[in-house]
Amino acid sequence: MIICVGVVVEHVNRNDREIVALVMLAHGMVHTYELSIPIFVAIWLNGYATIDLGLTAIPVTTASLGVMVGLGFALFGLGALPGGVLVDRIGSKRLIVACLLGMAGSFVLLAAAPNLVVVALALIVWGAAASVYHPAGLRLISTGVEERGTGFAYHGIAGNLGIGFGPFLTALLLLFFDWHLVAGVLAIPALLAAVLATRADFEEQAAVAAADGGTGDDAAAVDADADDKAGTGVSSFGEFVSQSKHLFAGGFALVFALVMFSGLYYRGVTTFLPDLLGNVIGIEPVPISSLLPAALVPGSAAAAPTLDVELYVYAGLLTIGVFGQYVGGKLTDRIRTERGLIAGFGALAVVAVAFLPVASLGVGPLLAICALLGFFLFMVQPFYQATVAEYTPAGLRGLSYGFTYLGVFGVGALGGAIAGFVLAVADSTALFTVLAGFAAAAALLGVTLLRRRPTLA
Repeated sequence: MIICVGVVVEHVNRNDREIVALVMLAHGMVHTYELSIPIFVAIWLNGYATIDLGLTAIPVTTASLGVMVGLGFALFGLGALPGGVLVDRIGSKRLIVACLLGMAGSFVLLAAAPNLVVVALALIVWGAAASVYHPAGLRLISTGVEERGTGFAYHGIAGNLGIGFGPFLTALLLLFFDWHLVAGVLAIPALLAAVLATRADFEEQAAVAAADGGTGDDAAAVDADADDKAGTGVSSFGEFVSQSKHLFAGGFALVFALVMFSGLYYRGVTTFLPDLLGNVIGIEPVPISSLLPAALVPGSAAAAPTLDVELYVYAGLLTIGVFGQYVGGKLTDRIRTERGLIAGFGALAVVAVAFLPVASLGVGPLLAICALLGFFLFMVQPFYQATVAEYTPAGLRGLSYGFTYLGVFGVGALGGAIAGFVLAVADSTALFTVLAGFAAAAALLGVTLLRRRPTLA
């Protein structure tokens, strides 16, 4: 991943190159850990019978695990708001380094977890540490990178490389090692990334003069005092309340509602997708002995591990998102972001409705519908990231991205719990119907933004 970072940012200016390289590295790490967690969920479902809380024990089901994992994912979003406030005060680099160190520590704790209660604690630590990244990284791109759309595109590509690489590496290691050991090994990349991040050298506000965000459609909704604070953010609780009211007085309120539905769809579809691919659609494990020469098979042929194909289909689906991120990021510089949101979420609604019927037709249709899901699931992200920049001033960019990822990953964390509950009381068809509703609601909000935009200028 580090080599890829160096290659794709070679042609931009030095400051842009330093910033883009840092955010690509950190973004890849964040999503490496985030999307490795559902791989472990499939193991915890089969490996534990109860969650022992001391005074009582809760049976392990999709619903209970959905809530448990949702605690960490909720903090991933809830912490984005204080992270956004903090980044406007102290800058992005320090928070990004802290994020990487915290994520490494959380996976060390996960490796040592003797039961699911400690697993939940480790996920909470991960969520708190990872939560500061998106407001820090996206604020850095929006104020420091002159080619902002391209910066968002490369940032998204790196995230999707991590999204695909994390599940793939986790599934590969789990073929041969216990999940505790795998969690410990996964802590190492974040430690190395933190060391590299401390060496980055750049100007965080280099692009503010060229693209200060103050001419966006909601500039009138934020008073002149906010513009005077470009790069300084809010300094008191009263000012936080005041500036938050200004943000939500205009179109940003609609953007916030849209990203909440995006988060519900994202978390709802990814949390249990590995389990759905294996159990509902019926992908059978493949013995390693059938793929390797006998001399390379670990142990006896009868005791050799099996390849859980659904985990690699899941990883491949997420990796396809690289193309979605790139296309979405490039298009933000060419078309109205609202139009991109409408098209992307409309496509996600159609994919949700079609997913199970198409997947049941065979391997080819299954791979095709998974590819479409992966592409559109991540294509919408650069569009809403760029939309936030258009509807907010540079001085409150960290705060606005904090609210954005409060919606995406904080409120969105309910998507995992909702998915687990729906699977527990109904079936996968009901789940994908609910997901289609989330996407349709986001598309309608995009239509509303497009219609209202001329009146917001």
